Amino acid sequence: MTTPNTTAGPPSGAPKSDKIDGAVLKIASVVVLGAIMSILDVTVVSVALPTFAKDFETSYAVVAWTMTAYTLALATVIPVTGWAADRFGTKRLYMWALVLFVIGSVACAFAWDITSLIGFRVLQGLGGGMLMPLGMTIMTRAAGPERIGRVMAVLGIPMLLGPIAGPILGGWLIDAASWHWIFLINLPVGIVALVAAVKLLPKDAPSPSQTFDFVGMLLLSPGLALFLFGVSSIPETGTVASARVLVSSGVGLALIIGFVFHALRKDHPLIDLYLFKNRQLTFAVLTTTLFIVAFMGAGLLFPSYFIQVRGESTLAAGLLLAPQGIGAMVTMPIAGRLVDKLGPGKIVLTGLPLIALGMFTFTQLSDTTSYGLLLGSLFVMGLGMGCTMMPLMTAAMVTLKHDMIARGSTLMNIVQQTAGSVGTAIMSVVLTNQLLSRDLNNEKVAMAHVPELTGQDPSLAEKVLSDAAGAFGNTFMVAFVLVLLTLIPAFFLPRRRVAATTEDVQPVMMH
Repeated sequence: MTTPNTTAGPPSGAPKSDKIDGAVLKIASVVVLGAIMSILDVTVVSVALPTFAKDFETSYAVVAWTMTAYTLALATVIPVTGWAADRFGTKRLYMWALVLFVIGSVACAFAWDITSLIGFRVLQGLGGGMLMPLGMTIMTRAAGPERIGRVMAVLGIPMLLGPIAGPILGGWLIDAASWHWIFLINLPVGIVALVAAVKLLPKDAPSPSQTFDFVGMLLLSPGLALFLFGVSSIPETGTVASARVLVSSGVGLALIIGFVFHALRKDHPLIDLYLFKNRQLTFAVLTTTLFIVAFMGAGLLFPSYFIQVRGESTLAAGLLLAPQGIGAMVTMPIAGRLVDKLGPGKIVLTGLPLIALGMFTFTQLSDTTSYGLLLGSLFVMGLGMGCTMMPLMTAAMVTLKHDMIARGSTLMNIVQQTAGSVGTAIMSVVLTNQLLSRDLNNEKVAMAHVPELTGQDPSLAEKVLSDAAGAFGNTFMVAFVLVLLTLIPAFFLPRRRVAATTEDVQPVMMH
């Protein structure tokens, strides 16, 4: 598809200097602010689920849909974002996405029951789903291919802040005020981001775009939503064989397959699958998929272990996860500079073994594992994450022609959202089955922390916590194996600097 130059800034003729100048940093400040709101809202809400269950007098399985509905909305809107950016301009669409996200946030704060909250989370997700791919497109176009690694490092800041600040901020707001404030806080931040977008983002120059692929949208968006709905229902139903899981995911998968056949025959499809002719992008997508499934799935387990097995508060669990983000903050800017000089392959193949090394500790968990060892392992995993996430995005984007960047960023964001949902579902199912095989549930584990109040034998309570830790350790083993498998496609990423492409697709450079 021929995409108009909707954003001011250097297209193919990017500045030769690899230093990020003030103009690009101003644009980055706007993009990062929007992305922080979108990503924080996932982790902030995760700590509020017990509060929702209590206040709305419903089950944990039901309140979990406040997170799932947000993810489904993201997956639904992302495919349309690339076309809409071409048609209306990235700046204009980015501002509308901010407005929609803030309106959804305020509506969530005034939800009167769990059903209305889930509905308003969908509205919020429709805005939030556009912020990240649009921000990636704006940043990449402004900086040009010579500086894409450093730009991706800047864009990685929200991904670092989310896991660190989300649980801490959520726990503090709920304890100090009420759950309503985890949504209301987006109002002042959103207003600042909107004013900054008006003043700092380059002006749009939209021109007539290709005809919108309505058939593709009717196949892909509902297909992704239904598939993720089915996968996300596995933890609640407790089995893959339930009608709800099989029908939803089956119909969704059929629609996605239908979209693939449609896209391969259409001149200007919603998502250009011919991007996969670019071998470097293909291997980057494969590596990203496996990595996100493993890492995002494991990310669900860390706070749960600290809260359920070690008896920590929500706020304390959030603080205990901070070393992971600190580790990533150390390596991400370094990796951003090196990936532009050495190529993404060497950086990613350094990061993945570090992640595997740190995660191995968690496969050996007990209910008394040293906190020093756990926090050190989280720090090592953070070091690896800083060398992995954004270099993979760089590997996917750097060889795309300027007018393909919006499509490429849309594709990568779809991959991330889908893989994240699949990873979360896999780890939830494995952990649930591990606990059930030991005749454990959340209530029994919680009671084991206060045997004197529940009349339990202290030795029996100790065994319950030990068995629960074993369940977590076995679940982490699944994530550990997936990280090792990620090394296979990562081996095919280029291990030297990649020059910016002059074609829509380009073979990967020889190692």
